[in-house]
Amino acid sequence: MATNKDKETLNLEMSIQVSLDGLSFCTLNTVEKEVVFYNKVRFQQQLDPIKLLAEIEEIFETNKSLDEVKQVKLIFDNALYSLVPANLFREENASDYLKFNTKILKTDFISHEEIGNTGIVNVYIPYTNIINFFFEKFGEFEYQHLNTILVENLLKLPKVDRPQIFAHIKSKQFDLVVIENGQLLLCNSFSFTEKEDFLYYILFTAEQLNLKPDEVRLYLLGAISKASPLFKIAFEYIKYVELLEINFDLQKNEKLKGLYELEEYILLKSFL
Repeated sequence: MATNKDKETLNLEMSIQVSLDGLSFCTLNTVEKEVVFYNKVRFQQQLDPIKLLAEIEEIFETNKSLDEVKQVKLIFDNALYSLVPANLFREENASDYLKFNTKILKTDFISHEEIGNTGIVNVYIPYTNIINFFFEKFGEFEYQHLNTILVENLLKLPKVDRPQIFAHIKSKQFDLVVIENGQLLLCNSFSFTEKEDFLYYILFTAEQLNLKPDEVRLYLLGAISKASPLFKIAFEYIKYVELLEINFDLQKNEKLKGLYELEEYILLKSFL
């Protein structure tokens, strides 16, 4: 861990992943590629954006070292999004792309961003009170939707000879991304309570896309391990199942051994 004197010369970048279920904070010394600070908070029940902001304010109040960061990225993790081909996207019609699967209020602010060079635009609803808090604290900063980072990075992975299904797992929700021949077929988010629900959504999605369970490769990432009931039930019904192989090559202080890189894939990828 860097001393206070050392921190004066560090270039500290911070990424914050926010959802109504919890928060993840990570600060990186980009010179040494060292994770300086990491904190994950899970809520017992979903909060509203007002209570979520109160939790963020408390973390900053109790961790003054976070005020020393030079660059901030905010990542919104919610299901209030829709992917649209860039050639069909019109900013003035942004709400139309969301209204069929998301309840939109007149006061909602709608944002959008292109996913790398894919020709796909992610249209989503961020939490404006959270944006305002970080703007007042740090000035201009970057924010993105979680699935923008997820899809962009998964499309960069080496192509394989089979369709690929990626399940990014969180506590009670997972994001499902399907790629074939380097092309995105689907990105959607599902809520689940039982392991059977998790399996059902994967198999149903494969069926709708005419993909056979014995031909696809299923990669699991996020809050998952081989000991997880989710991994075990997927392995029973899908021939090729494995954890996504990752290597961030980051230095971690002894106090940060609790940082599980597969679970914080999005948070760490946001630095790259």
